[in-house]
Amino acid sequence: MSNSEKKSILIVDDISANIDVLKDILIDDYNIRVAKNGETALKIAQKTQPHLILLDVMMPGMDGYQVCQALKENTSTHRIPVIFVTAKTEEVDESKGFDVGAVDYITKPVSAPIVLRRVQNHLSLVKTEQLEELARASIRMLGEAGHYNDTDTGQHIWRMAAYAKALALKAGKSPEYAEMLELAAPLHDTGKIGIPDNVLKAPRKLDAQEWTVMKDHSRIGFEILSHSKNPVFEIAAEIALFHHEKWDGTGYPTGTKGADIPLSARLVAIADVFDALTMKRPYKAPWSVDDALAEISNSAGTHLDPDLAALFCAMKDDLVQIKDAWENTAE
Repeated sequence: MSNSEKKSILIVDDISANIDVLKDILIDDYNIRVAKNGETALKIAQKTQPHLILLDVMMPGMDGYQVCQALKENTSTHRIPVIFVTAKTEEVDESKGFDVGAVDYITKPVSAPIVLRRVQNHLSLVKTEQLEELARASIRMLGEAGHYNDTDTGQHIWRMAAYAKALALKAGKSPEYAEMLELAAPLHDTGKIGIPDNVLKAPRKLDAQEWTVMKDHSRIGFEILSHSKNPVFEIAAEIALFHHEKWDGTGYPTGTKGADIPLSARLVAIADVFDALTMKRPYKAPWSVDDALAEISNSAGTHLDPDLAALFCAMKDDLVQIKDAWENTAE
């Protein structure tokens, strides 16, 4: 591995011998920078952005806690993981270390295998967090893209996703499934990307031919989202294809009915109806929560899953809390 491909580690210790020990352990796999006091460490960290910092706790001037706190308070360095390195004989307040933002402790005299494993593990965690952040950002952008030409959705897709997550939990699904559903739900109309503007933005009721074109957004969304085997996108593809199906089989695009409609789509369908009714649109005033829940109850067994609809209607307090939270966010 060339030096340009290696990740960089900053070692901070006021004793040269301690720096040399850590440097010898890590030099084959990482680019190493060193600092012998806190002030220098902060300057190097800000300038070079190391991937990880090994930080002595007991140092003259700024101690390790103060250095770590300063790193975490600086927007350019707050994401760099810090591992404290301390002697067994030193009195160390580990809870204080974690409070100021450290991710781990290594004790002196250090063990080479432990140093290498701890460094490797925390760098892997950073990569995982970065990939998760990228995935969430990509999902959000794709959700927005599906509604780019809609002039009146606002926060609808994100608020609707919160309702769907709450209903999934109420229905006994695991927190992991509910969280994936919340990420997937905003992608339900991704297929609208493929609908021509003259249909999508028609300022009137669509004719039969235009309606046929519009309904194709379910299939288009499914085709776009089904390229990934990631479970979030698998759920999203499922929702995109089935979210306009109805419990009695009169929906589209396949006329699937009852429990044959995937659970994800049945959950999202209820959340989508509720949010559409309770939000203000250019052509209608928002319905009250009570009126919207009455409509969902009336649609149970025809449009909506009757058991899930009953669960949803029993969640009024939770729904109001979610609705209020989103309205406060918009202010």
